[in-house]
Amino acid sequence: MTAALLSLLLATAGVQSPAATAPLDYVDAKRLADADEASVSGPVHDAMLAAQKQLLDAGVVACSLGRPQSDFSPFTIVMRLDAAGRVQQTWRQGSSPLAICLQRYVRDKPLFVPPRVPFHAALEISFTK
Repeated sequence: MTAALLSLLLATAGVQSPAATAPLDYVDAKRLADADEASVSGPVHDAMLAAQKQLLDAGVVACSLGRPQSDFSPFTIVMRLDAAGRVQQTWRQGSSPLAICLQRYVRDKPLFVPPRVPFHAALEISFTK
C-alpha cells in the first residue's frame, strides 16, 4: 500500500498518521511550541508559566545538586504533552551537561493539563552574569 493511499485511508477514518502529528526535529518542535504557547491566554497561560517555572526549578535542583556547573551556555528543551499534561517527547538545542540532564529530568513528568493534544511547550534557558 502506498504512503499516499495509507494517509488517505487514515484521514477518512479520522486517524492522523504519526508523521502528521509528531515533529521530526527540533526546529519543527520549537515552531509548534511557540505557536501552542502563543495560543493560550489568561488563567491557562498563567498556569502554564507557573508549571514551567516549577518544573524547571525542580529540574535544576535535581541536576545540579552536589555537581558544580561550569557550562552556562543557553539551551532550549521542547516538550510534547499528552492529555494528562505529562511530557511524552522532548527535543533539545544545546549540549551542556545541565541541558542534557534537564531533558532527561522532564521526561514523563507532569507539566499542566493542556487545552488540546498534542500540545508543545518549551523551556528556554539563558544565563547572565
